[in-house]
Amino acid sequence: MRRSPLLPIFLTVFVDVLGLTLVLPLLPFYAEHFGASELVVGVLAASYAVCQLVSGPILGRISDRVGRKPTLLASQTGTFFGFLVIGSASSLPMLFVGRIIDGLTAGNLTIAQAYISDVTRPEERTRAFGLIGIAFGSGFLLGPAITGELASRFGYGAPAYGAAALSLTSILLTATLLPAKPIAPAASPEAAAAAPARASAIGRGDAFRRFFDRPLPRRRLLEFFAFTLSFSTLIGGLALFLERRFAFGVKETGYLYAFSGLVGGSIQGGAIGRLAKRFGEERLALIGFGTMVIGYGLLGVAYTLPTLLVLVGIGAFGSAVVRPAVTTLLTKSVGRDEQGAALGVSQSLASLAQIVGPIGAGWLIQHRALSAYGLMAAGFAAVGVLLGLQKLPVGEPVES
Repeated sequence: MRRSPLLPIFLTVFVDVLGLTLVLPLLPFYAEHFGASELVVGVLAASYAVCQLVSGPILGRISDRVGRKPTLLASQTGTFFGFLVIGSASSLPMLFVGRIIDGLTAGNLTIAQAYISDVTRPEERTRAFGLIGIAFGSGFLLGPAITGELASRFGYGAPAYGAAALSLTSILLTATLLPAKPIAPAASPEAAAAAPARASAIGRGDAFRRFFDRPLPRRRLLEFFAFTLSFSTLIGGLALFLERRFAFGVKETGYLYAFSGLVGGSIQGGAIGRLAKRFGEERLALIGFGTMVIGYGLLGVAYTLPTLLVLVGIGAFGSAVVRPAVTTLLTKSVGRDEQGAALGVSQSLASLAQIVGPIGAGWLIQHRALSAYGLMAAGFAAVGVLLGLQKLPVGEPVES
């Protein structure tokens, strides 16, 4: 494990995600503390994504040209300062400033995914991307539970300061452990011969047009967009939903997030590789989207804690398998030297989803349409099911 090129990126992502999950369940309650309505809470979440929409493809291209490590360090530094501003917030505008700073430099996950693509073969990639899932699951298990305790004992600023400390730790891990030049696995002669042509092509034109003009990358990007739209709708309104349906505070909400992280981490910690081998990434993504439809769509009928836990567990399983499966399919659909740019485009689509989802969820919950909130999240996952059932055009190459 000490020699594994994935170990430093796993540690870096884990600490990053742990910091993120300290803040994620906190922000709705923090914003309401300053008088924000449900819709404004959604806009606060969207402000981060608006900035990320601009920065995502730029950071992806920079990481392709300059290198993963310096780009990741710059992104992490922005996250650190964003958390500091949130921790010291004395008004709602300061929360917005903190999220905007973080959003403008947000590229940690995209760059980490590109790094994983650099050092793994296509057949190993789903399991490798599962490491990010483990980091997310572990972070969601620990971070929100810690947030509840810190916020209840020391106030809303304490979890954000804790996240800033973790972000600083992540910077140190990246600087000391991550190789400046990741060692790529040996490529086939055909791939090596094609690389110069692809490198020339990737420097021209618009990144979105370049990938959306090709049926296979377009389909994978749309699947990723459907997943992120569904997931961001759920997460964007979950704290507000729990507060109104179950009278949860930040502490109880943190524990529910932790339960979701336990389910996701359990799947991605051991089962994701076996599931990918048994079903293949395409079928696995389809199964995951289907379980998200069930888990999210039935939230409206959840009035007891056991029912809520079952539905959250079902939805957590779905999101845990969809993310690595679809990300693997995307990286397989483009050339190795295009992967950073493709993941940057996927991050821009995710940012767009993270604008629409929380605002839509906040608007519905503000109008007390709690059942419609769950159905909205389920509807976006259903789009992923429909995309997965489509046949590729005749003659379209499959992933390598």
